[in-house]
Amino acid sequence: MKSTRRVISVGLAAAAMIGMAGCGGGTAQEEHPTSIKIWHYEEATTAQAKAWDKAISIFEKETGVKVDFEKKAFEQIRQNASQILNSDDAPDVMEYNKGNATAGLLASQGLLTNLNDYVSKYGWDKIVTGSLADTGKYDERGVMGSGDWYGITNYGEDCLLYFNEDMFKKYGIAIPTTFDELENAMAKFKENGVTAFSAGSAEYPTQHLWWQLVLSKADDKFIKAYEMYDGKVDWNSEPVTYATEKIKEWVDKGYISKDSTNLKAEDAGQNFMTGVNPIFFSGTWWHARFKGEAAGLHVAYAKFPDTKKIVGSSGNIWVIPEKSAKKDLAAKFINITLSDEVQSYMAEQGGLAIHADTNSIKDEETKQFVAQFDEAVKENQLGFYPDWPTSTFYDEINASLQELINGTADVKKVLGQMKENYDKGLEASGITAK
Repeated sequence: MKSTRRVISVGLAAAAMIGMAGCGGGTAQEEHPTSIKIWHYEEATTAQAKAWDKAISIFEKETGVKVDFEKKAFEQIRQNASQILNSDDAPDVMEYNKGNATAGLLASQGLLTNLNDYVSKYGWDKIVTGSLADTGKYDERGVMGSGDWYGITNYGEDCLLYFNEDMFKKYGIAIPTTFDELENAMAKFKENGVTAFSAGSAEYPTQHLWWQLVLSKADDKFIKAYEMYDGKVDWNSEPVTYATEKIKEWVDKGYISKDSTNLKAEDAGQNFMTGVNPIFFSGTWWHARFKGEAAGLHVAYAKFPDTKKIVGSSGNIWVIPEKSAKKDLAAKFINITLSDEVQSYMAEQGGLAIHADTNSIKDEETKQFVAQFDEAVKENQLGFYPDWPTSTFYDEINASLQELINGTADVKKVLGQMKENYDKGLEASGITAK
């Protein structure tokens, strides 16, 4: 597999050398296109979707080119991206999942356009910097953090604890600010017959909670080994054993329901919004939905307590499929999403825009929400996501945690499964840890 990736990368380099006069790469470009196709999977009520709608309007006005927009499902893109981008149905620009197992894999397969020329043309590397840039650059192995640009983000995201303030008040429980207070609050809810955590173990919420517990005990050395293969992961080390044992403990104590094994992310979010569970750990992409969809819901939020690292990274990235015949227009659209006008609008809607003046945000709560992410970037707190190392790890982590929660596997077995799947995924990708 490694040799195949090297052949592909050499082929791409050659194509770039003999390619088009513009930035468009090796695929023949249409001379006078009248439309471009854009895909993303954000819900219409999110800040990102609202901002991108604005970007589409600006693009159509400035270029006279019509945008054919299609909203896709997150899982639909995650599971079928390789097939889609290898077909004639590929869009011209698409939101895609960042990380080694997703964007990195497609870049190494030659399915994504090398964006280096566009980065230079538009100065994107002056806007997307530091840890936010890590998820846009991939080497010949598809490993993030260095190499060529294949994706551009225009927002950030991190995972937070969300609290239903009304439920906390109902049971006379204070909003926790430390880890001990968090566990005490969960215990008090249990005493009142309430399951504290809204978990969704069929998709990402529970694995994100597991990873946050890992990060609370991890250092940069562990994270670089796990995410970027800079060293070997010790699957008996404190970060992973602590996190897995803590999830089991919370299930045994009734803080997380065993029934969560069948719940998806949307189920977990709805259970929080409708008052089934008072605590929800998930991404900042929920923030605008809580404000816009749950009338009367009073939500407090906080970073996970007593940890230097938190789950998060840049947002997902815009990619231009190699098969696109309208790459220059696709890049122009991406550039508009990074404009002051669109970025400020995204921030005003509660999105974590990466190029906005927070002082211009009128709503004080929204300003604080955006500021917490800016602080996370400044303090190097972002610890990425657990499924990035291999293309199959997302489903495999979920499956292992489902077994842990329903009691069919103990901590030792779960960690053994994760190690086996992690190692197998690296081997299949032709990657060797340094």
